[in-house]
Amino acid sequence: MEIIGYAASVLIGISLGLIGGGGSILTVPVLVYLFGLDAFLATEYSLFIVGISSIVGSWSYFKKGMVNFKIAFIFGLPSIISIFLTRTYLLPLIPEELLSIQGFILTRNIFLLLVFAGLMILASYKMIRNNVSVETSEHASAQNNMLLAAGEGSLVGVLTGLVGAGGGFMIIPALVNLLKVQMKTAIGTSLVIISLNSLIGFSSSMNTTKIEWNLLMSIAAIAVAGIIIGSQLSKKIDGKKLKPAFGWFILIMGIYIIAKEIFF
Repeated sequence: MEIIGYAASVLIGISLGLIGGGGSILTVPVLVYLFGLDAFLATEYSLFIVGISSIVGSWSYFKKGMVNFKIAFIFGLPSIISIFLTRTYLLPLIPEELLSIQGFILTRNIFLLLVFAGLMILASYKMIRNNVSVETSEHASAQNNMLLAAGEGSLVGVLTGLVGAGGGFMIIPALVNLLKVQMKTAIGTSLVIISLNSLIGFSSSMNTTKIEWNLLMSIAAIAVAGIIIGSQLSKKIDGKKLKPAFGWFILIMGIYIIAKEIFF
């Protein structure tokens, strides 16, 4: 299964490089179902893999001046605080067994996977729609938009801290709709936010888990190679046309995880 896992790691990177997001949400399922890690450890590994991959992915946007560091700070600071608090204080409070109903035991691992599956279904909806509409409001002030963006940054931080996903499918619409950032700049800025969130989240809890660095570095290196391949492919293939199909795949995976963890 590990061979399949490494192959899937390449695909995660390719999808990130090709469509600009969404691929990181497959990292935890790959780690759990193909590498055999428990969900809690998988979220830790995912933060590192997503963080390193996002740094590499953001480099081309940075060189083209498509990263807004001021907005990255406005959105990213509440997100970083939330992910730190979630990884340091909230996750350790979740008991190994949350509840038991007629023989079904909701463990921490199952709970995390169910939350993750719900996030996958939400992400799939965003990708299937295949667009981010810029919504304008005559009554919304710039200050209110900043506060809303900071609030969404906090929410992204909590979700990232819980399940180890980057949250780009939430960050990009917020940057475009609330802060009126151009799409390509929103993608570049989102990758910077994701890399900071993920790596700070990883460092905040790495001392509480046993890390198999050889495995982690191998998966991260393969994912990065996939990003480079995907970035090259994006010059020849329109990633936007592939996004809805990838969204349907994410949807099926999310439903599969829910069915597997509850019924099988």
